[in-house]
Amino acid sequence: MVPDDAVIGRLGVLVTATRGSAGPGEVLVRVRGGSETFLAWSAEPLPERAEVLVTEDCGGRQVTVIAWTDPLDELTDVGPVD
Repeated sequence: MVPDDAVIGRLGVLVTATRGSAGPGEVLVRVRGGSETFLAWSAEPLPERAEVLVTEDCGGRQVTVIAWTDPLDELTDVGPVD
């Protein structure tokens, strides 16, 4: 299988939770002008509706994901600056 580099680095949302090494979940990723689903593997279990980052394409519509927290969200939680 040829890796699909178009999905690497994309954000997605889990539509089915991952179970870590016990099994994949499913992730919805915006790519190629639309949305596509892929089997999603992760080192640790991740819950349904978690925002994730695709780190690797494993071929056969399977990807590796990690939990994603937007680093800019932390900046907006600081509050007003005097």
